[in-house]
Amino acid sequence: MAAFEEESRGKVRTAASPPIQTEEELERVKRFVLLGIVIRILDHDIRVIGTSAIKLPRFYESMMRGIQDRVLLDLAVIKREFRQTGIKVYEERRQADGLHAQYVCRGYHHQFFMLWGFVKAESERLLKQYLSS
Repeated sequence: MAAFEEESRGKVRTAASPPIQTEEELERVKRFVLLGIVIRILDHDIRVIGTSAIKLPRFYESMMRGIQDRVLLDLAVIKREFRQTGIKVYEERRQADGLHAQYVCRGYHHQFFMLWGFVKAESERLLKQYLSS
C-alpha cells in the first residue's frame, strides 16, 4: 500500500529505456550533412565556371544553379522532417581525416563520423542522382 501511495504522488518512477534511433533517422541526418557539402561544392564550381574560359559558361552555370535549387528544396524538406521528429544537427566539425557531426534525436545526443573518401564518393553519387533525374 505504501508503494502505491508513493507512486501515486510521483515519487516512484520506473526508468524507461531510451528510444532507439532508427536507421531511417540516421540516414536522414547523414543525407542532410551530405547535401550541405553538395551545396558548398556547387557554390565553388559555379564560381569557377564564372571565371573560366569555357565556351558556354552561362549554360553550365544555369545547369548547376538548377541542381542547386533542387538540393536546397530537398534540404528544406529534411529540415521540416527534423522539426516534426525532434532532430537537430548542432555541430559539424571538419577534421583532417573526416567530418564529425553531432545531433539530438528525440532528446538524446548522437554523433557519427565520415571519412573524406566516403564524403567525396557519396557527394558524387548524390550529384549524379540529381543530374540523371
